[in-house]
Amino acid sequence: MKTLKQAKPGETVRVARLGGDGAVKRRIMDMGITKGVEVYVRKVAPLGDPVEVTVRGYELTLRKADADNIEVEEVVA
Repeated sequence: MKTLKQAKPGETVRVARLGGDGAVKRRIMDMGITKGVEVYVRKVAPLGDPVEVTVRGYELTLRKADADNIEVEEVVA
């Protein structure tokens, strides 16, 4: 399974699983990224850090390390 860090700009993915230890996982969930939510990847910086996404109707910027803790699956339209 791929991570949000590996998703390409313009791609919509669904969160399958959150990784990381307790504090990291809690912070990601507090940002609105939970299992089953759809995430649209807006932009990825040239070196891959940060990743700009749209989730639950708002824009969010994630560090590459945080995006690597979010396992995603492609949304079939």
